[in-house]
Amino acid sequence: MRALLVVLGGAVGAPARYLVDRLVQVRHDSVFPWGTMSVNVIGSVALGLIITLASPDLQLLLGTGFCGALTTYSTFSYETVRLYENRARFLAVANVAVSVLAGVGGALVGAGFGRAIAG
Repeated sequence: MRALLVVLGGAVGAPARYLVDRLVQVRHDSVFPWGTMSVNVIGSVALGLIITLASPDLQLLLGTGFCGALTTYSTFSYETVRLYENRARFLAVANVAVSVLAGVGGALVGAGFGRAIAG
């Protein structure tokens, strides 16, 4: 049953990742991976909120399943390497720095909101 919760969350999170990534990236005329950064930060904020508010089953469904499929470390890594190889070294370093800081910061913000809501 627990694995099914993860599968169901992932089945929604994966297409959401694709759609949000495309929606964001198409609005930017840039080689910088704004779409990937957006899904990763959104997922980090959501996960921080979910972990502080949700029951263990909802954490599996929404945290592990949905957020796990929504966010993507592999695409972030690939896009960073691609920027570096295409001599956009500043953008590659900026992608790493901003993604890590915004992701961790987003998780902290989400957890803070969750704690505030929970009282």
